[in-house]
Amino acid sequence: MRVGITLACTECKSRNYTTEKNKKNNPERIEFKKYCPVCKTHTLHRETK
Repeated sequence: MRVGITLACTECKSRNYTTEKNKKNNPERIEFKKYCPVCKTHTLHRETK
């Protein structure tokens, strides 16, 4: 049930992080507040396709 996903910064759209999620427990797109090395600040990162 776990699938690999990529997290992209909402400010600069760069894909910075990869992680896994359980599609059964979290069917919607997840979002985390993480550090973006391009923006050099903490921004919201959303799951991409």
